[in-house]
Amino acid sequence: MNRVLLPLPAQRPLAEAIAPSVGARVGRFEWRRFPDGESLVTLDESLAGCEVAIVASLDDPDTKALALRFAADTAREFGARRVGLVAPYLAYMRQDARFRPGEAVSAPLFARFLAQGFDWLLTVDPHLHRYDTLSAIYPIPTRCVEAAPRLAGWIAREVPDAVLVGPDSESAQWVGRIAALAGLPWQVLQKTRRGDREVEISLPDLAGARGRTPVVVDDIVASGHTAIETVRRLRALGFDEVVCVAIHGVFAEQADVRLREAGATRIVTTDSIPHATSGITLAPLIAAELPAMFAPAAVEAVP
Repeated sequence: MNRVLLPLPAQRPLAEAIAPSVGARVGRFEWRRFPDGESLVTLDESLAGCEVAIVASLDDPDTKALALRFAADTAREFGARRVGLVAPYLAYMRQDARFRPGEAVSAPLFARFLAQGFDWLLTVDPHLHRYDTLSAIYPIPTRCVEAAPRLAGWIAREVPDAVLVGPDSESAQWVGRIAALAGLPWQVLQKTRRGDREVEISLPDLAGARGRTPVVVDDIVASGHTAIETVRRLRALGFDEVVCVAIHGVFAEQADVRLREAGATRIVTTDSIPHATSGITLAPLIAAELPAMFAPAAVEAVP
């Protein structure tokens, strides 16, 4: 078997779910951090002539990124033919322009950093802002997996009376797609940001929401301020149940705890970032796309 998945420990279950469908074995990838913060990675040595995919989401990217580069270079030292990165969550997509004088434009800088170590990249619903595709940022072949079918299936089964609510205009592309697949109504609120930790959310269309269970849908819950304010608004309007569903649950600053305190009755995310809320697996979607990346002629898929 010449296909090998090397997952970080937290994402070994995802790799093991993917491996049988793509004809791969799951190899050893250990990561140890010394007290002074330096990383030591230890890999499966049986990689000669293999197509290797390192499986690692890039939450906490400043901690992980260097270790992943060490792993990629070590895999090549052990004879890997090519080394790709399966990063279900891809960081450093926010700063894709210089908003203030002197700022670094980190999105393309990080893209070049990863491209120096990897031959290709597969990710799930990257948060693109001013770029239409990852190929506009990444100089290596990329492929974007769409999580909407998995979220739509979960919502249709678990909350059949849902009205999907997008907390801001940026969420419209995901909410509309998921609502169409689930056959459910949806609406998008308007957000005004007052600062990094303060947002103002418009009121929903109550005529279209009454009698239904609001499901707040977003691609990423990072600090959670937008989702928290949305949940508070919905609970204040008298909704007894408010469900939150997200593709990527970063949950910085215990955002999941604060979401529950705000009134969220259920929080569900995919397993792009392993977490207690990870109730929707991406394994079938990633397994369907991964063989094209192992093939030499892999090209970017339109998200």
